[in-house]
Amino acid sequence: AMLMGTSRAPDEVVGKLQPTNYRELWEFTVERVAVNAVMAGAEPSYLPVILALASTGITARNSSTSSIAAMAMVNGPIRDEIGMNSGLGALGPYSHANATIGRAYGLLSTNLQGGSVPGVSYMGCQGNALAYSSVTFAEHEEASPWVPYHVQHGFSPDESAVTAFVTWGNVWTEGVRSRWEQKLKAILTGQDPFDGSILVLDPLVARSFYDLGFDRKEKLIRWIHENVKIQAGFWWENFTTRNLMHELAEQWSNPTVAPSAGPSRGALAPPAKDL
Repeated sequence: AMLMGTSRAPDEVVGKLQPTNYRELWEFTVERVAVNAVMAGAEPSYLPVILALASTGITARNSSTSSIAAMAMVNGPIRDEIGMNSGLGALGPYSHANATIGRAYGLLSTNLQGGSVPGVSYMGCQGNALAYSSVTFAEHEEASPWVPYHVQHGFSPDESAVTAFVTWGNVWTEGVRSRWEQKLKAILTGQDPFDGSILVLDPLVARSFYDLGFDRKEKLIRWIHENVKIQAGFWWENFTTRNLMHELAEQWSNPTVAPSAGPSRGALAPPAKDL
């Protein structure tokens, strides 16, 4: 019955997943994805969205000590066709479509990438509550003052698309108040500057930014880029991976450029005396 939700053959390979970049890729079929959709309680009409998530190559069970989770956003006509929630409570447990699509994404990631077992193939120190539903929702395109996310990335408005993101946690705040600049700076300077942040805005908040002159998303992104900064010392001392690279960065303070692997690719190598 679940396979009736797609015209794709049960034995067609959908994609490949792995818990980390250091483990082998496991490939899986439409039928395997459908099995996980059934276990998640999804309807057959949800299967195209679940298959799209399965094909992204982005796992919802990333094995990082930082306890990474996934987030999935759906755009286009399929939102209404399958009854996804893009309004009040969209990120909550109130929509069968939102909840079970996200649950299916998590289950297929666990079962079709060679497993996700704490201490073996999952190393998230604390785990992540966001992984239960993979923060799955639909964008409220009609209420947004901006171009829908999938149109922004080259799709037409009448096409359906799903986008998978990687996320750690969330920070909630009120709408755009008189001191919004200070509040936004405070929130974003507390995030890891290497991995970036995702702003999920209520349409009312998006409209407030629009009225402030941010008539395009890119303008708000540019404002953040120009105004949200941290000191270099804070970077080195508080972000472990970068801190571990600091000694190498100082050692290779005068790098040479290695031969390009292609017309637009290059690589940095240490000075010849260190080779």
